[in-house]
Amino acid sequence: MSTVIWVAVVVVAVVAIVAVGYFVQQQQRRHRLRDRFGPEYERTVQERENRRDAEQELIAREQRFSSLDIRALDAGTREIYTKKWMEVQERFVDAPGFAVTEADHLVTSVMAERGYPTEDFEQRLSDLSVAHGRTLDHYREAHEISTRAAHKEASTEELRQAMVHYRALFEELLEAPGSSANDSRASRRAETADGDSGRTGATVPADRDVPRADSTEPETADDAERASRRDTQGR
Repeated sequence: MSTVIWVAVVVVAVVAIVAVGYFVQQQQRRHRLRDRFGPEYERTVQERENRRDAEQELIAREQRFSSLDIRALDAGTREIYTKKWMEVQERFVDAPGFAVTEADHLVTSVMAERGYPTEDFEQRLSDLSVAHGRTLDHYREAHEISTRAAHKEASTEELRQAMVHYRALFEELLEAPGSSANDSRASRRAETADGDSGRTGATVPADRDVPRADSTEPETADDAERASRRDTQGR
């Protein structure tokens, strides 16, 4: 075999190795971005002209995120915010619209406390997507309802859903990043969202603890019997 043929074979082999290496690298990057951004990966792909541009956008978000001073909350601060949320949630019964506005401000306050810039809503979404991509649709939906509520265009049930959406991100922002408990809870939120996707566009987790502004619990037979016993004993 002549030298020219040998050179050609080597060149082809090198090109093939480089091509395979590039392909593997691209696939690894794609898997990493999908794993990190969750639903935000596919959303970004749909919003951009092609997958390459979308992935470059996500990488740019990662680079910006790494330049931010994102910090965890200490236990005392988490407790303070948890109490504030409970107070907001209790006010929902009498003033649902006002409570939703307070919930929006409270989530923004926690973001600022963690080190996220909060001036622009779209930039907030971009920065949050790096670490909270799986709950970001909740924030979008809550913000949309809150905006309509400011113009008196949201029903009481929609306001209740907004509270649930805000809480999904609020709880995740309070958690210590990188903990196994945090990862487990984030996975459960994603599973719950997938199961409820037919309800409101962005899906909501279980409605634990969020009161309905127009609901009253009917008295059961057991409740009536206990009340009668108390009256008898009182006499």
